[in-house]
Amino acid sequence: MQPATSISSCREATIETLLAPIGEKRFLSGIRSLHALFCLYASTSPEPLPARGLIITPEIRAQCERYLPIAKITTIFNRLYSSALTYPPILSSTPFHSSFSWADTFASLPYEFQFSANPARLLEALLCDKDLMTRFLFTSFLPKRFYGAIGRYPDQQLFIREWLKARGTGRVSCLDAACGTGEETYKLANLLCELGFSPDNMRIDGWTVEPLEVWVATHRSLPHDRNREALLRETAAPLLQRGYGRSIHFRCIDLIRGAPYACSPDMSAVNGGQFNLILCNGLLGGPIINENSQLEQAVANLVQLLAPGGMMLAADNFHGGWKQKCPQWKLRASFEANGLRNVEISEGICGLKPY
Repeated sequence: MQPATSISSCREATIETLLAPIGEKRFLSGIRSLHALFCLYASTSPEPLPARGLIITPEIRAQCERYLPIAKITTIFNRLYSSALTYPPILSSTPFHSSFSWADTFASLPYEFQFSANPARLLEALLCDKDLMTRFLFTSFLPKRFYGAIGRYPDQQLFIREWLKARGTGRVSCLDAACGTGEETYKLANLLCELGFSPDNMRIDGWTVEPLEVWVATHRSLPHDRNREALLRETAAPLLQRGYGRSIHFRCIDLIRGAPYACSPDMSAVNGGQFNLILCNGLLGGPIINENSQLEQAVANLVQLLAPGGMMLAADNFHGGWKQKCPQWKLRASFEANGLRNVEISEGICGLKPY
């Protein structure tokens, strides 16, 4: 796997590194187009129009889609995303992707964005309010449905604890290969701290393909969700107070092909480029990596990063539907095909790399 190019130092990056200023003039034609479609929809369709708390029925969905097609709205908002971000956005994360109708998209938005059933009004408000735009972008690419509670794999944590105890407190390097906004990465760092690893005797890298997640994990700030931010800060605080912050690094990395606009890790500082422990929870076989070729490439790349005697773990409690497409036996077979020895554990799967 080739390292990706750097946008800036992840620790020094500001939100302005990722968000670009845009003017309303660039979207005047789009606003007019949405206004015209909405007027036709509102004058033709029987009430109720999309509103806060409204349950979207098949009839509401069909009427909305007939006169206010989601495809046309999505095109304009995708252009907004591409203009508002300094990197190519992952549009499959947004509330518009695969939505059945504008009514469904509207219902999925947080309360503060549901002030009008007219999508043109939302677009106008975003272009006029920088703070609202920031929260909308974070909401779009870091929606609550992507994340679970901290410590979602307790049995796996116990297994890691016993493995680390048996291994001893010598130098250890770990990779959270699907770190998201960093909650589980900090949880792992807390575990190492509890077991007696000093900041100079450990390194943890958290990787994700989404630059906004890297920023959140690094700065422990969620502009769109202050409750989750408080939990993240609470998890990280004991580590930062004891100097462990210098041992935790977050990067934007595409495990399959290497992502542009990414912070490239200094792998020479990590045991010659290899990790002793790799976590890939919610990643392999989830909604991001599940096609055979992608899955095989990701596993091969991860195994290449695993040190001899190292351990790779994968668990998935919140993408259950995808397991029908990529069940655990398939992941085990992929681990074995890449030279790992499977070990039975009570949560997820585990592979050990021979010395």
